[in-house]
Amino acid sequence: MSEIWQGLVKAIELIISFDPEVMEIAGRSLSISVTATLLAAVICLPLGSLIHFNRFTGKRTLINLIQTFYSIPTVVVGLFVFLLFSRAGPLGGLNLLFTPTVMVIGQMILIMPILLGLTISALSGVDRAIIDTARSLGASSSQITVLILKEARFAVMAAVILAFGRAISEVGLALMVGGNIKGFTRVLTTAISLETSKGDLELSIALGIILIFIALIINFILNRIQQR
Repeated sequence: MSEIWQGLVKAIELIISFDPEVMEIAGRSLSISVTATLLAAVICLPLGSLIHFNRFTGKRTLINLIQTFYSIPTVVVGLFVFLLFSRAGPLGGLNLLFTPTVMVIGQMILIMPILLGLTISALSGVDRAIIDTARSLGASSSQITVLILKEARFAVMAAVILAFGRAISEVGLALMVGGNIKGFTRVLTTAISLETSKGDLELSIALGIILIFIALIINFILNRIQQR
């Protein structure tokens, strides 16, 4: 119990003093996860709409496959990305392994099934009468799509929030493709893993509290946007 209390006190000290190393790690965690979430949303929202609004053979199977990947282990995604960008991999020539860029790519791959599946579910929950009314009034397919996305915006925002939480809290992928390099690819989750292995439980607890605090603030902001 005393270690938890000391960790809390140390977290407050690190935040109040704006410890340069901690702020750098926290900023990198935030920038990588926010970038990955935004890029994944730009891809998945239109793609989810495309899947939902079109009928094709194997659609149900595709949706089931997407939903299966909701709980894919981060180390499996990390292994896939590592093999893809390693020197022997097809994209090894880009020299992106152990960089923040490949961490963004990895997190995008990790959260895209969540965004895709929940976007499709959100669109499916819109009342059919709205679509029929819009169509009867002469709305085009693109206008109907925009209308349905507006109707489902709360569920879509919830999907974005969930995807961000998944991205910023993962550790296996970040370790495998980022390498936990100090001052370059070290993020909060990998720093917590490192400090715990070193036996510095107070700093680990402090970093964990900071991670929760950051996630809380981001989710609060997104929820405020959703309510407005």
